[in-house]
Amino acid sequence: MERFSEIKILDTKFHKLTVNDLINYIVASGKIEQKRTIANVNVRGINFAYELPWYRDFINNADLVFCDGFGVSLGAKILGYQIEPAHRMTCPDYIETLALACEQQNVSLFLLAGKPGVTDKAISKLLEIAPNLRIEGHHGYFEKSGAEEEAVIEKINKFKPDVLYIGFGMPLQERWIQDNFHKIDTRVFLPLGACLDFYTESVYRGPRWLTDNGFEWLTRLIVEPNRLWKRYVVGNPLFFYRVFKQRITQAILVKR
Repeated sequence: MERFSEIKILDTKFHKLTVNDLINYIVASGKIEQKRTIANVNVRGINFAYELPWYRDFINNADLVFCDGFGVSLGAKILGYQIEPAHRMTCPDYIETLALACEQQNVSLFLLAGKPGVTDKAISKLLEIAPNLRIEGHHGYFEKSGAEEEAVIEKINKFKPDVLYIGFGMPLQERWIQDNFHKIDTRVFLPLGACLDFYTESVYRGPRWLTDNGFEWLTRLIVEPNRLWKRYVVGNPLFFYRVFKQRITQAILVKR
């Protein structure tokens, strides 16, 4: 399996790779009898990792971590890393390419995310472009403990997916993977947040001229201000404050 160069921001890692690298890694991992975790980081994820040691350990122990946020790539540049726009990717842009690759390599996919109906809609859309894809799913609005959770895990294990996509949002999805890692019969754990909401247009993502230039967060803030104001109005400046603080510390150490 190819190794990718590692970037660290605030003691949290991610790898320097492209969308094609990511898809090839997912599909190759789906064909190996070994459990792997593929994580991602954005500004919110780095903030969680800074404040929650278990979350930082989850990211740093993952087999592959990709950049899913313009802010993180900008933070990496501030810290002196060489990183290009191609090293940042968002799931709605590549999920169909991933589905096609899974279909071609006979890698099965289970979608565990979204409100009731969202996953079904996503499966229908993916089967239109990859009709031979082995795919099942279940919504993400179930009790994360007890009998309801056990029934969902039983459904997953009956299907035995090569790749399990989990979209509960950070940090719930990562905690759920950590708690159920040994119970679930899959080869790849792939937490991807609200990807299906955007892919099925259940949630408005914003115009391409914004999303392609790092301002997807602005559309989300306008659409859901009450729920997301703290994430972006507080979280974004806090992230960059911490990054600049790290940059200054690095400069001081170099002078010594």
